[in-house]
Amino acid sequence: MRYRTLGRTGIEVSTHCLGTMMFGAVGNPDHEDGARIINAALDAGINFVDTADMYSAGECEEIVGKALRGRRDDVVLATKVHFPLGEGRNRSGNSRRWIVRAVEDSLRRLGTDWIDLYQVHRPDHTTDIEETLSVLSDLVRAGKIRAFGCSTFPAEDLVEAHHVAERRGLMRLRTEQPPYSVLARGVERSVLPTAQRLGMGVLTWAPLASGFLSGAYREGRAVDLTSGRAKLHPHRFDPAVPGNATKLAAVEQLALLAEEVGCTLPELAVAFPLVHPAVTSVIIGPRTMDQLTSLLKGADLLLDDAVLDRIDGIVAPGTDLYRADGVWQPPSLTERARRRRPAGERAAADGTV
Repeated sequence: MRYRTLGRTGIEVSTHCLGTMMFGAVGNPDHEDGARIINAALDAGINFVDTADMYSAGECEEIVGKALRGRRDDVVLATKVHFPLGEGRNRSGNSRRWIVRAVEDSLRRLGTDWIDLYQVHRPDHTTDIEETLSVLSDLVRAGKIRAFGCSTFPAEDLVEAHHVAERRGLMRLRTEQPPYSVLARGVERSVLPTAQRLGMGVLTWAPLASGFLSGAYREGRAVDLTSGRAKLHPHRFDPAVPGNATKLAAVEQLALLAEEVGCTLPELAVAFPLVHPAVTSVIIGPRTMDQLTSLLKGADLLLDDAVLDRIDGIVAPGTDLYRADGVWQPPSLTERARRRRPAGERAAADGTV
């Protein structure tokens, strides 16, 4: 296992980060098995564990807390805040009111006195970024968290947060956690270069592109659209959809390349994000011990320029053939009123259409 410094925090983390989203009701409900998998990852040299309060509605944090008993000092522990927990208003978002409550709940579930990296899970444009940075800075001073960052923020939000912190004398976002894989390279255009210029650490998620790079979906094979991710988002997996056919064609070429390299397709997929100079660590999210073992086999895989050139020929740099589930979209895209002038203002100046 290799290690890198997480941005400018001075904290050394393994280049593989154990993602725990699949522990709990939404994945592996066996707490003891989840703890065994976490400890096996630590024994293999991983010292970086990422979770979130919304994973299985807090159950995942409880599993992580149980697993880390007796090993907490050796682990860089990251969790996240933003998504709704429970019914009622003001139980989500990036406000001071919610974050102060949420961090205490996470500390209790994790069974720890501090969180090494506390991340804002998604942007919240109903809350001033100054408000969010202010409360996070206060939590660092209070010793409840050591550093803070964000997840799936667009480049312009990273820049705004940086400038607000400078102007207001607040602590800065230290990390960004974007989706990044061979099939989802859009962050190479601006997010990764911006994070690099700002000195931020980057931990990437979805290296297997929701299973497309696991080998589970291949050309000519029937896809079960009644279970798993395919049931939730059938339009992203149905081979009859032209965009999915393009993804599957790329997967076939990547599988052939992996065979030539002498590794598996998942090993190639996990190794790819670590090549980018902005990336600190790649998150792997196993549900079973076999999946963990398989993913760790490629921990020492180094991709040379010839292989990377082949990958560029299959999926061009900065290109997204796949969009990860749950990726935040700005209101400028999701709200029609922000993309369309009022009907009476759409005509040209002379009254013609």
